[in-house]
Amino acid sequence: MSDVNKHNLVYFENASMRGLYADLDEWQRTNNRRFLSLTIHPDGGNFCCIALTNPAEVVITSVDGHNHAAVSRFGLLAVATND
Repeated sequence: MSDVNKHNLVYFENASMRGLYADLDEWQRTNNRRFLSLTIHPDGGNFCCIALTNPAEVVITSVDGHNHAAVSRFGLLAVATND
């Protein structure tokens, strides 16, 4: 697993919502990643945000873990069986 997927929580803090927005926007532009969800709450006179980032890699698998979806070299979605 790449380092991009290992850590998907990010914390932000700013004295204003406008400043928090600017921080979030700057982080997205710098890291070229999207947020999956955000939670913003006031805390001690600041606005604090815990953000969950979107994973860069998602593995689609059956419940038992034996069948995995994969994209072929032609761009088609196929199911492979692990035997």
